Amino acid sequence: MIDQATARFIRRIIVGLLLGGLVMLGYTVVQPFIIPVAWAMIIAYASWPLYCLLRQSIKLRPTLSALLMTLLVTTAFILPTLWVISLLRDEVGIAYTHFNSRIAEGPPKLPEYIRTLPWLGSWLDGLITQSIGDPAAFQDKISTWLQEGSNQLVSVLGDVGRNAAKVGFALITLFFMFRDGEHILTQVHKVLFRFLGARIDNYLAAVGEMTIAVVWGLILTALAQGFVAGLGYWWLDLSAPMLLGAITALVSMIPFGAPFAWGSITVFLLIDGQYLNGIILLLWGALAVSSVDNLVRPMVISSATQIPFLLVMFGVLGGLAAFGLVGLFMGPVILAVLMAIWQEWLEESDLESATDSSQQDESPK
Repeated sequence: MIDQATARFIRRIIVGLLLGGLVMLGYTVVQPFIIPVAWAMIIAYASWPLYCLLRQSIKLRPTLSALLMTLLVTTAFILPTLWVISLLRDEVGIAYTHFNSRIAEGPPKLPEYIRTLPWLGSWLDGLITQSIGDPAAFQDKISTWLQEGSNQLVSVLGDVGRNAAKVGFALITLFFMFRDGEHILTQVHKVLFRFLGARIDNYLAAVGEMTIAVVWGLILTALAQGFVAGLGYWWLDLSAPMLLGAITALVSMIPFGAPFAWGSITVFLLIDGQYLNGIILLLWGALAVSSVDNLVRPMVISSATQIPFLLVMFGVLGGLAAFGLVGLFMGPVILAVLMAIWQEWLEESDLESATDSSQQDESPK
């Protein structure tokens, strides 16, 4: 005969196995929709104050308010994206034609001051000298790179348009997030409270603060840097300034990524002999474009979350490598929760130390 304790233990094991199997099956079912749901959750949480303001202003039922807010978000994101894509397609062709005509003139010649640079100058000069031996092969190779790069850029920018199904699932999820968000958050809080207790409030607060800070910090900073850089490209009368500004904005999503965009264009201008334009763009990028990254992004993210910007940067880069584009936001959120746990443990350790010290002082001597 099996005693009651053993029978209870066996039942718990069976229930645990069944629950684990159901969780795995559930993950298999929802796995294709995780990324759209994640985007919907990020957008809903970041725009929740606007939704509350809209709902209080027009005093509609939750369903109509959620539908109207979803339509507004769709209009704010989808239509400008499609408009930019249509413009960039023309500028990609203009840029490709311009670069292809310059390549037809033959490999560029390095200025003397670049050839005399240690290590870098000799390496670039050797690379160009090697290509001069077969100008046709050099032209074909560069043309292939430009064409592949243009296709990939248009592919990235047009990803929203071609993946209409994922965008549709994200928008449908966004509607239900707006309509039932408070109810869903209450249920999540109740479930997590059973496992983590009152400390779950600190963790959810850390997630919320980091989500809003990263969304506004990354997106607004990238848009601002792309706009400022685009003004410089337009003022210098560069080919396809809007395309170059869009590339700068995309690269600026990564911390300290903007200098790679405008820096590459500066190097091209200097090699091409446009010294004045190259120096002006270098100064414009270092003083104007990078100041947006160095001032706005740390101010928005670190001041709002009280988390070191270095940790946020690691979260952005690590999340991008692990989860793709949505990892730009998920990575810092994960590190924010870990930081909250770390701080809570430190506070508990200090409290236990203080309690032990007071007990020792009160003990009879």
